[in-house]
Amino acid sequence: MRGLLADAGLPAKVDTQQGFDHGTFAPLAVIYPQADVPVLQLSLQSGYDVDTHLAAGRALAPLRDEDVLIVGSGLSYHNLRNFGPGARAPSAAFDAWLQQALAPSSAVQRAAALRAWDQAPGARISHPREDHLIPLMVAAGAAGDDAATLVYHDAHVFGGVTASSWRFGAGAEPTSAAFDPRPA
Repeated sequence: MRGLLADAGLPAKVDTQQGFDHGTFAPLAVIYPQADVPVLQLSLQSGYDVDTHLAAGRALAPLRDEDVLIVGSGLSYHNLRNFGPGARAPSAAFDAWLQQALAPSSAVQRAAALRAWDQAPGARISHPREDHLIPLMVAAGAAGDDAATLVYHDAHVFGGVTASSWRFGAGAEPTSAAFDPRPA
């Protein structure tokens, strides 16, 4: 991985002491509960530059041909101070925009849309900081011209948040599951 990034002109170093971030640990604990797969975590570059992260994805794209799963973990809405009914409109607006931005199978069109993410309706309410959105840029960069398939969509997460997940390449059927953290 380091070599692929370096070949693309992206500086990278290996940190054998860094533990897994919750963005790596949480989804992989669900997908692979036996923890029986090798995992390499890519840290986000400070500044959260969209083009840098798209380029990192493009650099790592050859790993897909070696059956390496590239996961861009995050959430289409991440504003811990605005969950519930106040999140309904901005999360729905941003989610709708994101679905349109990911729709083109042309990597060039998709990248152009993603570069302007912060101008999208509800963008800065949905992501006051972009740290939970930027991993999508790496996954989108790695996807090339593969289509994005909506695999999860729910308009009632945490009492009002609209959230979605996508897969690039061979798709799965969309699912919807409501999660309400209130006790039953």
